[in-house]
Amino acid sequence: MEKIRNFCIIAHIDHGKSTLADRFLEITGTVKKREMRKQMLDTMQLEQERGITIKLQPVRMDYQGYVLNLIDTPGHVDFTFEISRSLAACEGAILVVDATQGIEAQTLANLYLALEQDLEIIPVINKIDLPAADPEKIKREIENLGISSQEILQVSAKEGTGVEKILQRIIEKVPSPQQMGLMKKCQNENANLAKALVFDSHFDSYRGVIAFVRVVFGTITKGQKALFLSNKKEIEILDCGFFKPKLVSSGQINTGEVGFVVTGSKNAREVRAGDTLISSLDKLSQKTNEIKMLPGFKMPSAMVFAGFFPEDADDFNTLKDALEKLSLEDAALVFEAETSTALGNGFRCGFLGLLHLEIIQERLEREFNLNITTTSPSVPYKIIKKNGLEIDLSSPVDFPSPAEIAEIKEPWVSVEILSPAHFTGVVMDLITKRRGIFKNMQHPSEDRSIISAHMPLANVITDFHDNLKSITSGFASMSFEILDFKAEDLIKLDILLAEKIAHPFSQIVHRSEAQVIGSRICKTLKETLPKKQFVIKIQAAISGRIIARETLSAMRKDVTAKLYGGDVTRKNKLLKKQKKGKKKMMAMGTGQVEIPKNVFLKILKKDH
Repeated sequence: MEKIRNFCIIAHIDHGKSTLADRFLEITGTVKKREMRKQMLDTMQLEQERGITIKLQPVRMDYQGYVLNLIDTPGHVDFTFEISRSLAACEGAILVVDATQGIEAQTLANLYLALEQDLEIIPVINKIDLPAADPEKIKREIENLGISSQEILQVSAKEGTGVEKILQRIIEKVPSPQQMGLMKKCQNENANLAKALVFDSHFDSYRGVIAFVRVVFGTITKGQKALFLSNKKEIEILDCGFFKPKLVSSGQINTGEVGFVVTGSKNAREVRAGDTLISSLDKLSQKTNEIKMLPGFKMPSAMVFAGFFPEDADDFNTLKDALEKLSLEDAALVFEAETSTALGNGFRCGFLGLLHLEIIQERLEREFNLNITTTSPSVPYKIIKKNGLEIDLSSPVDFPSPAEIAEIKEPWVSVEILSPAHFTGVVMDLITKRRGIFKNMQHPSEDRSIISAHMPLANVITDFHDNLKSITSGFASMSFEILDFKAEDLIKLDILLAEKIAHPFSQIVHRSEAQVIGSRICKTLKETLPKKQFVIKIQAAISGRIIARETLSAMRKDVTAKLYGGDVTRKNKLLKKQKKGKKKMMAMGTGQVEIPKNVFLKILKKDH
């Protein structure tokens, strides 16, 4: 146990985290050179194409008589939940900073998470081989965080320069598991009880759910009975072992080690990330209520909701099966059936963020060959009725009558934006336009500033990040964390097509923004909807009151083409007959407005 080191890599997207992990695998001989490929720990095709880590991946490496357990973590703000679980299974963290870009907002957010867990931080400046690299400047930025310049290592993960020094530093600086107080505390509670933290899971169609565990105390053995503390679910350990990076069976996992446990469970929701797995001994079942869970248990909360509807109505059951399979691997994905008059039957899905939504949508289209129409994303709201009843709302369709509402609360977030100092003015202006409240400003270096603000989550999840990148020429970065729900003057905005409410376009908005958002949606619909043989009224309304309107003119057939002359009254007679026919068509309800898939995408991505 003295020669075990558990650590993770934390970094912003595209700072070389996965490349550094590749070099570790090469140097330690964990993966043979002929089997190596780029982004070895990024097992999903989507991860390799986008160049980002979506799902954490552990690996066990043997180096100079030491066991080094690395947990590769995602870098995007949407996957902070995954990062926090990785940190809970480690004693150390490598902080990777790009030598050309410097410290980014998400780098700081991950660093603060690591410090909260009392992890040993090993600072590394990567990509020193690039012509634009300025390691001395980046070193000063890291020093401003309270880290000594003597501790900072300079490497090139791509070239392999200086990577072995990181491995040596891990052995020297990262404490072994037995030095941590958590292990001793578990020993004092029950010396005969094995305890392990479940930090992730994977569903295997043949072996059931495979739990990724960090054994805090005791030994987990194949064939042993075990129990999940959160739901008292008892299992038999069918197999256990280590990640190298493929699953390698060992028969047992000892104190301080990171490995996998084959549970045999066919329901992934029974194996929750952050849960505690204990050995199930005789006569122990009566005492399970007295056993304390390991710190880290927290269910992820969906903060972005959107409707998924199959373009082909016959694909509804296929979409249901696909979502069920994805939810087995991704505990953060939640969904329930939903019906729309415009789009038919589909599902209301909950996500951690907008990137999480995009990833799930792409996986549905790639892995299950589904064509999906996605409605505009929304956030969860809390509505307090006049009778005192509080309800949670994720879809504008379920919005109650304004006469019943006493108060509406929406989620707010704390946002940190790291930007070049000369863009501070435009960044502040963008925050103000999105109902943000400025809180603080810091200067980690002479030419960079960190702007802290509180903002409504609904104004952050859509195109705020894109606009931030646009106004700062791509140099700014941001991170955010959920604060609390705050009472605001919110209303439901309805969009009417041909005087019928189009529920997929309904939104819950702040009263001060209703006019602007309503006009923008009406204009986008006018530009995007295909013309029909009748005039289409496009209206935005609040409680039945029209606040914006556009008119999509009719596509007229040339009924006068057959005329070759004669009195003008013949032409007018045909046009009048055509007009009467279109009016009759609308009165009979046959004038339905079809909504193409690209309309939703245009409204979603349209600048505010």
